[in-house]
Amino acid sequence: MRVLALDSALVRCSAAVVVDAAVAAGRHEDARHGVASRLPVMAATVLEESGISPPALDYISVVVGPGSFTGIRAGLALAHGLSLAAGIPLIGVTVGEALAEALPHLGGRRFYAAIDSRRGRVFLECEGGIGAYSLDALPEPYAPVAIAGDAAIAVAARWAAAGKNVMLTDARLPSARHVALAGHKRFLGLLPPLATQPLYIDPPEARLPPDGLRPPPLAALSA
Repeated sequence: MRVLALDSALVRCSAAVVVDAAVAAGRHEDARHGVASRLPVMAATVLEESGISPPALDYISVVVGPGSFTGIRAGLALAHGLSLAAGIPLIGVTVGEALAEALPHLGGRRFYAAIDSRRGRVFLECEGGIGAYSLDALPEPYAPVAIAGDAAIAVAARWAAAGKNVMLTDARLPSARHVALAGHKRFLGLLPPLATQPLYIDPPEARLPPDGLRPPPLAALSA
C-alpha cells in the first residue's frame, strides 16, 4: 500500500507517506496554532521526500475526529482537495481507530480511547461508539479494559479508584503511521464504512448574535 496519512484532530498535526506499513517520510508539529497553513506544507514535504506523487498513491487516510473543530476541518479540507485533484480514494478514520493500531495485543481487554474535549469533559470512544462525559460522571466500563488517548490518565485514575480493572497504555496521540494502518483496514472492509466528514460530538461554538445577522449594505442589495 502507498498512503498519505493526515491527522490534525488533536494537539499534534502529522503527515506521512506510508508504504507497505513503513513510514517512507513523515513530519509532525504542534497543532494548536496555524494548523491550516502548516499541514499543507507538511504534506507537500513528505510527498517530495518519499518521491511519490499524489496520483501514485493508493488512497489518502485522514482523521475525521473527534477533536478540535479547527484541526478536523483543516485536515479534511486538505485531504478532500488532494483526493479530488489526484483522483484517488479518501478514507476516514477516528482517533480511537488510529490509537488502537498502536496496541494490537491487549489480552482480551476492551479498548477505550479517552480524548480531551477542552470543556472539562472527555470524549470516550469504544467499539465504534463515541460520547462526551464529565470526569465526575463517567460511564461504568466493561472490565477489564485498556485505555489510550490524551485524557487516558485522568479517566484511568477515576476508574481505578472505583475498583475497575484498568490497564493504562502509553498511547497518547495517534501517529500518522497508525492513521494509515487504520485506513487500510477500512479500505479492505475490515472496519465499517465511515463518512469522510467532520465527526463532531459537541455542537460548534459559534453562535448567531441575539438580534440575528446584520442586514447586507443597501449598496449590495441594489447591485
